[in-house]
Amino acid sequence: MSTQQQTPATTLEKQIWTWQGHQIQYTIMGTGKPLLLIHGFGASIGHWRKNIPVLAASGYRVFAIDLLGFGSSDKPPLNYSLELWQEKLKDFWVAHISEPTVFIGNSIGALLSLMMVAEYPEIAAGGVLINCAGGLNHRPDELNLPLRVVMGAFTKLVSSKSVGPFLFNLIRQKSRLRNTLSQVYRDPAAITEELIDLIYQPSCHPGAQQVFASVLTAPPGPSPAELLPRVKQPLLVLWGEDDPWTPIVGAAIYEQQREMGRDVEFVAIPNAGHCPHDEKPDAVNQLILDWLSKRYSDRIPVSAHRLSQSCVDK
Repeated sequence: MSTQQQTPATTLEKQIWTWQGHQIQYTIMGTGKPLLLIHGFGASIGHWRKNIPVLAASGYRVFAIDLLGFGSSDKPPLNYSLELWQEKLKDFWVAHISEPTVFIGNSIGALLSLMMVAEYPEIAAGGVLINCAGGLNHRPDELNLPLRVVMGAFTKLVSSKSVGPFLFNLIRQKSRLRNTLSQVYRDPAAITEELIDLIYQPSCHPGAQQVFASVLTAPPGPSPAELLPRVKQPLLVLWGEDDPWTPIVGAAIYEQQREMGRDVEFVAIPNAGHCPHDEKPDAVNQLILDWLSKRYSDRIPVSAHRLSQSCVDK
């Protein structure tokens, strides 16, 4: 039985927290040292369905949250930014955790995790960055001139009140979602109907198109290069080797930090794309648990495969 079958999204108990008048969905499982899981663009709590039960069964109090604008959280018409989500995450920590936390994220969720560790060292016990994004959007200087023109035209169309909704409805069709996922997942077997539904269903919510347009036209926010010098806590950096969206060449900055004597551990995940926590959950879960056991001496490293099986047996 695959890990995906062992830990279906339906096993996650969803709760609601009200933040600045908006309903935010989150989940919590387990007891022990806290971990806060932060999803990437277009994803949600369900994207961690193969990780949460395993981490919790190993003796951690695991939180996961739908960012404002995504998943089942509200989708108000706002100017979305990394800084907005950072403020929300800090307030969530104050309301629900209130002890040093390891922030774990994928893609823009990883960049947000890095922001939390860099900006709030007093609340962070460390960070796990999985295929960390370089920004909420590409910076103009990161694109060659032809691509810069194409992306500029695309963002204008997306934010257009007349063309934007039509374009969004095309992009969110299940067949196109499958095609997009096939570009960023190495293993076609990992692209299941469950995964597609996790992305598709929130796109049907009122306000989803405006969120999509706002995020794509938002400023990129702070870069990892700007944040890393301020990081005082340990980092685990995981990277799917075959990621076309955030190529592994971008991991060089983290390896440089390690060479400078910083507490940064880097591991490449072979045969995985942009979301190795979902595509290769057994490997990623074990790497996270092993790294956590070094941070918390009272934790004994255990087999993530055995833990995932025990979640089924209960």
